[in-house]
Amino acid sequence: MKQITHSIKPYLRWLILGGTLFFLVKTFKDRVTEITAITIDSSGWLMVAIGLIMTLIAHVWSGWVWTWILDSFNLSLGVWQGIKVYLLTNIAKYLPGNVWHFYGRITAISHKSNSLSAATFSVLLEPLLMAASALLIGIISTSLGWVKTDFNFLIFLGQIIGLIGVFVGIHPRILNPIIKRLSKSKKLKDGEKINNTSLQNYPIIPFIGEMGFVLLRGLGFLFTFMALQQITLSQIPALLSAFSIAWLLGLVVPGAPGGVGVFEATAIALLDQSLFSPATVLVVVAIYRVISILAEAIAALVAWIINYLILV
Repeated sequence: MKQITHSIKPYLRWLILGGTLFFLVKTFKDRVTEITAITIDSSGWLMVAIGLIMTLIAHVWSGWVWTWILDSFNLSLGVWQGIKVYLLTNIAKYLPGNVWHFYGRITAISHKSNSLSAATFSVLLEPLLMAASALLIGIISTSLGWVKTDFNFLIFLGQIIGLIGVFVGIHPRILNPIIKRLSKSKKLKDGEKINNTSLQNYPIIPFIGEMGFVLLRGLGFLFTFMALQQITLSQIPALLSAFSIAWLLGLVVPGAPGGVGVFEATAIALLDQSLFSPATVLVVVAIYRVISILAEAIAALVAWIINYLILV
């Protein structure tokens, strides 16, 4: 069974990517007339610009929250240095494999500490807290009916168990022995001195910070949506909730790098077609994908320029 799973795994990514792209292409084909009729006026482009700014702020905020996680491990790079490393490596997640941004951050931290295990855990804790925060928002939104889904008790129970599992797993009493054991194993193998770097406290503040990141990204999506369609206050929870769930699946599902395709397909599927036209949603998610990549590229470029000027 393991051999079969191992042989299928390399093709799973492409299967998911192919399925999501097929769904998007079919939706586009079915709505092509409506899509070509959509126009954006000057006020709409202003909303797109605000959406870009909000997304840019979200990435800088996320970099700052990452420095809080590093502080929890006593692996501080400093606020500016930490944000710079985060922003410069963030764009690498679109490379094939979707792991190169993690590699860049682990390498940067390892140069500052003697504990590769703690560096690895500090980097991996960030997307875990992101996923948990988005999952919590998704559970709340589906429970309150902000997003209409076919309720399945087993899936809902699995979400609750998964969330509890994350909350328990990131406790210092659980995480630190694992870090210590891995560090000890590596140091003994390499003949180096054991480093006792560990998680100093429960990362509740970084978790709240990651919820802020998801909501800031959601606001960027919200302003992008407002460029094409007027929304009411009562529709805001549904849009933010659908974004959180779609972004979560784009993060955890092994699809294309950066969640390309998975996020778009999920957002289209979740939003109520009686309130939000599929054609409009398709254009919005396409624009937001460009905004998201552009914001990450701008953030990385600005971080590089500032770092260059400071070094000079």
